[in-house]
Amino acid sequence: MTTTSRSVDVVIVGAGLAGLSAADQLTQQGHDVLVLEGRERVGGRIHTTSVAGVPVDAGATWVAPDHTAMHALIDRLGGSTVPQFHDGKGLISFGGRRRAESALALAPWVVLDLARITGKLQRIVDHLPTVDAYKHPRVEEYDAVSLGDWLTKQHALKDTRRFVDMISKVHWGAPAGDISLFNALRYFKTLGGLEHMMSVEGGDQQDRIAGTVHTLVERFAETLGPRVIVDAPVRKITTHGTTVTVETDSLTVDARYVIVTAAPAHRSAITFEPALPEQHRGLSRTWRLGALSKAFVAYDRPFWRDSGLSGEAVSDDDTVFLTFDVSSGLDRPGILMVFCDPRGFDSYDRGERSERVLAHLVHLYGSEALRITDYEDFAWGNDTFAPGGPNPAVAPRAWTTFGRFLRQPVGHVHWAGTETADETSGTMNGAVLSGHRAATDVAALLAVTSEPSAPSVSAC
Repeated sequence: MTTTSRSVDVVIVGAGLAGLSAADQLTQQGHDVLVLEGRERVGGRIHTTSVAGVPVDAGATWVAPDHTAMHALIDRLGGSTVPQFHDGKGLISFGGRRRAESALALAPWVVLDLARITGKLQRIVDHLPTVDAYKHPRVEEYDAVSLGDWLTKQHALKDTRRFVDMISKVHWGAPAGDISLFNALRYFKTLGGLEHMMSVEGGDQQDRIAGTVHTLVERFAETLGPRVIVDAPVRKITTHGTTVTVETDSLTVDARYVIVTAAPAHRSAITFEPALPEQHRGLSRTWRLGALSKAFVAYDRPFWRDSGLSGEAVSDDDTVFLTFDVSSGLDRPGILMVFCDPRGFDSYDRGERSERVLAHLVHLYGSEALRITDYEDFAWGNDTFAPGGPNPAVAPRAWTTFGRFLRQPVGHVHWAGTETADETSGTMNGAVLSGHRAATDVAALLAVTSEPSAPSVSAC
């Protein structure tokens, strides 16, 4: 295969929101930038699929009111948001028992216990620093146990544990027993607290982007023109003193700096020469990604609204654990977005997956849930290029061992990605902020190395 060579100021690995935001900022400052994306599309963990002819978000979905970086990007690109439908009663099904109530559909004693548990978590979160939370004096204590183990020590009720498990699966693609307590606390801190994280109105699930997030990201990439190259997976990054060489199968690029936006677990797919320090290799090994799957089920109309239901449901089912109403603005078709546990979903073929999803939707919404007009799903754990869930499922002790290396540069190699953000980590807003932070750091270094040297003074 013939390879071509180029030379730029900065190479950015990954054309998700982090990479595009870094490229955008550096380009506006007059630097020559190239973005290399391994997939055949931009967006990373932002992806669009279609059900009943309606585009829907298979990946990242929501924008909160305080996601100022995302709102600025939406405004700049001429986009808009639509509110997440939230009117009516919610459903909950634990242990096969279905309940519907106007607020959180939990038994009163469970509501009290959940308030007790979230209150204890929030009090710890309140004392964590926003920046470099791993420097907290009790970090080793918090990082030594899983969120699930901590719930056991707090004598949390079974339904409280089930509810927290749902939160864990949505955000980390893994049950609470797999997640470090400190990782959960730090995540809650970056999102502004538990109540904000779990809320629709005024919270993290308040709005969706009209026309899907991927449409917006494509528009963003178009502003960078030929600076973005897709279907160009980076194979090797070599540092030569004050420069780096980035290699794909068909392109070799020399640059002064490189910003890698791949998740820590996926950094190991790139060969670094010289090899990364062992702490950074350990980070890649331990910062594994969980898995998360979504199904979309379409109906002629959102029939659940006739019964005063919001389309929001929480379950401890082996397959379905969360649903939302993402119907179009005209209410036709009616569409349920279904979050699926990969352990009861990913290994089945499409027909079996749909049967499992529909069986639980009938339990939640009645026999009318069988009258579908279309079905689609997407399993991130089975993704062929970069499999994994929305955020790293960091296990106990991994933060205290490797957390401080998460965004620590290695020579001329810098890191970005939503998991590296101190604010709104794990969200699209966090991805944009991480790209801005990495671009600012690299731009400062470029400015120093570009300054003309002072004229020498000769002795007379």
